[in-house]
Amino acid sequence: MPPWQGGGDMILTVSFERTTYNELPYKFEAGTPNMAGAVGLAAAIDYLEGLGLEAVARHEGELLKAATAELERIPGLTLIGTAAHKGPVISFTLEGIHPHDLGTILDSEGVAVRTGHHCAMPVMEFFGVPATARASFACYNTHEDVRRLVAALLKAREVFG
Repeated sequence: MPPWQGGGDMILTVSFERTTYNELPYKFEAGTPNMAGAVGLAAAIDYLEGLGLEAVARHEGELLKAATAELERIPGLTLIGTAAHKGPVISFTLEGIHPHDLGTILDSEGVAVRTGHHCAMPVMEFFGVPATARASFACYNTHEDVRRLVAALLKAREVFG
């Protein structure tokens, strides 16, 4: 099968008379490899190792615990997925507000969440919701971010009163 694109590293030899393609898989990998991506990934790994993976997991777990406790206090908010052992991600709905509208309001308050079915339509069907909002926490988040999320959710409740 001939390659569908041409570029560096996919060719063994080239002349005006003949082209000899490299062996698989290189034959189908036209162009320069994503060197910037590899360098960025190495820097991210170095950063996380410098923080310590256990410390990162502990910090994210603390944020998850704090956010869960705060969100459980908001009237009309339903947490979706409450496993005892899970990653630092909280999916939720807020009664009377479609998650897409909720995401727009949170965005206007400077709070970034994802909204939609998150490639998990069977789970959405199981829980009987069209979509959820999802807040994710990482090593760079703080307890202030949790407070801002809660404040933005309370503002959304006011807007949709």
